[in-house]
Formats: sequence, C-alpha cells, structure tokens
Amino acid sequence: MIGAVLTQNTAWTNVERALTRLAERVPLEAQALLSLEHAALADAIRPAGYFNVKACRLQAFCEGFLAHGGVSGLAALDTRTLRATLLALHGIGPETADDILLYAFERPVFVVDAYTRRLFTRLGLLAGSESYETVRALFENGLEADVALFNEYHALIVRHGKDVCRGRKPLCGVCCLAERCPAAQSFADA
Repeated sequence: MIGAVLTQNTAWTNVERALTRLAERVPLEAQALLSLEHAALADAIRPAGYFNVKACRLQAFCEGFLAHGGVSGLAALDTRTLRATLLALHGIGPETADDILLYAFERPVFVVDAYTRRLFTRLGLLAGSESYETVRALFENGLEADVALFNEYHALIVRHGKDVCRGRKPLCGVCCLAERCPAAQSFADA
C-alpha cells in the first residue's frame, strides 16, 4: 500500500529505492511511519520524487488506515465501500485506490494507468479522452471479475508499455500488436 502511494508519477525502480531507504529507518508499518517527523519521512522517500507531497499523503493514508482498523478493518468492508473509504483519504485517487484494492486486498478491480491509456488509444480502442471510471468500467464489464486475470492483464500492459509501446520511440517493428494497431503505421511513416 505504501508502494501504491509512492508510485504516483514515478517509475517503480525509484519506488523500490525509496522503500529500501524507508525500511532502513523504520518498519514499513503505519504506526512506525507516523512516528517519523515529516522531514525525516520526506528524506527517506526522496528517490520516489515529489517527496514532500508524498510524505503528506503517506501520513494521511497511515492515519486513515489505522482509523479504519488496519488491514482487518478495511478487509471487512465490501469492495465498493472500501474503494470509497480509500478515495476519501487525502492524496488517494482512483488509480492508487484501485492499485491497493487489486494488489493488497485482492479485489477484482481493474487498474487503469498511463500504459493502459497509451496502448489502447494507439490501438484505436480508446479515444484518449475518456474518464478513468469509463475506462475502468470498459475493462471490468468486458472481462470476468477475476483477481488473477486483472493482475496478470495489468502486469502485461505495463510490461508492454515499458518495453515496446513506449511513450517516445515505440518499437512497433517488434510489437505483437502492430498488425492491429493504427498507430504502428503512423510511426512507421514518420
């Protein structure tokens, strides 16, 4: 859950460095994070970027986490209520909430990220201007509500987005979707 907050607007490799630094100072537990002064927390998570903002978000998350009974209290909530509870916490938006729901609480919620938007817009399946909730609903309504499926599908999208369908200089020549991708032709012509 800490990683879900830290990964906002940064690469996972930076989050791993931040988590390592943080774990060297305190256990990765809500009460321990709240025991740190803001400046110490911000310094520990510096590699994740936006460290002052993320320190505030982590502190707010930890306070909310404990106020709702920790893992057991939150896990007892149905998915809709749990999502609303997470979204009500300072700094937790839809993507972060869904990341926590899928990976920490194993709820069948599809995570929509920049890779998902880029890939499916290039494939012509999204216009690119759809709201987060619209895109999430498209996936959730089009797939069986299965945690393992959502987890794997999201992971494959992320991998493809990082390795092939990159933001700059996509590798359309090695893309397994190139034949079906309208954007591949435009990149080939460029």
